[in-house]
Amino acid sequence: MSKGGPKRPGATGGRAGRVKPGSGPRTAAGGPRPARPASRSAAAAPSGRPPRKASIDGGRARSFAPDDVAAREMPTEGQAPRRTKGWAPSQNQARTERRARERAVEQQPEQEAPVEVVAEEAVMTKVQTVTVTADEAGMRIDRFLEARFPGLSFSHIQRVVRKGELRVNGKRAETKDRLEEGQAVRIPPLSLTPPKTGPRASKADEETRAYLKSITLYEDDDMLVIDKPMGLAVQGGSGMTNHVDKMLEALTDSKGQTPRLVHRLDRDTSGCLVIAKTRFAASALAKSFRSRDTRKTYWALVAGVPRVKQGRISTYLAKGEDEDGDAKMHVAKHGAEGATHAVTYYAVVETAAQKLAWLSLKPVTGRTHQLRAHTVHIGHPIVGDPKYFDIENWELPGGIQNRLHLLARRIVIPHPRSGKPVDVTAPLPPHMRQSWNLLGFDTARYDPIEDAPEL
Repeated sequence: MSKGGPKRPGATGGRAGRVKPGSGPRTAAGGPRPARPASRSAAAAPSGRPPRKASIDGGRARSFAPDDVAAREMPTEGQAPRRTKGWAPSQNQARTERRARERAVEQQPEQEAPVEVVAEEAVMTKVQTVTVTADEAGMRIDRFLEARFPGLSFSHIQRVVRKGELRVNGKRAETKDRLEEGQAVRIPPLSLTPPKTGPRASKADEETRAYLKSITLYEDDDMLVIDKPMGLAVQGGSGMTNHVDKMLEALTDSKGQTPRLVHRLDRDTSGCLVIAKTRFAASALAKSFRSRDTRKTYWALVAGVPRVKQGRISTYLAKGEDEDGDAKMHVAKHGAEGATHAVTYYAVVETAAQKLAWLSLKPVTGRTHQLRAHTVHIGHPIVGDPKYFDIENWELPGGIQNRLHLLARRIVIPHPRSGKPVDVTAPLPPHMRQSWNLLGFDTARYDPIEDAPEL
């Protein structure tokens, strides 16, 4: 014991002071407190609880369980760790806090990693000269640029043309000018935004494409001909969501070009329907229909047998309304309001007991409901026609379904690019095939209209 009073253990000469036996910390009962084990592994409590740790807080000894560390020392979100004067975390405490944080993270529900969105930068093109193709003939300048450069904005198109930077065959052009095949278009540098990648094809689109493929009779790069089933509308109407025009959207190509209709069939008429796959083909095919370069043959089952086995029906047709307010064509006089001339050739192919007749029909014109109105005009409406069949007390023979028996059997049309004839034939739909079988009609029989030369 040095002079001046007792000194704390370890305060002399930098060495740990000696502690006499029995002079260490004492319990509340006055007995000596058990010595601290040399390591944590030796401090396992008999009760199975985890060992307690010692901490130095302001020079005083205190103990706590490891599980209490997170609650005592972990800061709340957005709050800095609380530090008591004279306190510094040891490596063991820091490790415990880290493990507590890891456990807290593991207990949180998994979240999807955020998707990094990268802005697409505009791309500058070089000066280029392109030649107008047959598909692009007749297009306006602005539509031509939109088709060639999908990432080009409308304002940029207007600015380029207004400044005279775009030249056609060396001359300035305006947005409304239309191009001709073979013209040379000089295009200045353009600022293009890369087109956004479209969403993956939906399952519905894949099913639609598969269905259209299953009913395709002919297809090439410019056109296709499908076997339209009975009951499927060609175009939409009030409350109608399923129709051919809508289904064609599933065939939109990478350039955003969607196949388009060039003519129509009635909803309950089945058979050949021509569809253009390109803008050029649509223009050429529509022209073929208007100029009557297209040869169409229909098959129909009619009530009764015409006395004249082969003939020509020539009338004027005008649009009216039926009892339900729906459009219905009727024969009108020449000069009547809305009346248009309609011509149809017909021939009797085969008959069944003077009660039914298989007709081959060739419409020269293409008026709405022309064949249905013309067969009524000669007194032999088409079997199963809900709009035009007008024979009272007429009963269907057994086994024949009350559905429209009209088929767009065959179409011969010049190819839009080569001009060579494309000849496509459609099979009988199920209900007509059943009727043909019951009546003993042979589809291989000579057809005065279909097999005859052009009338």
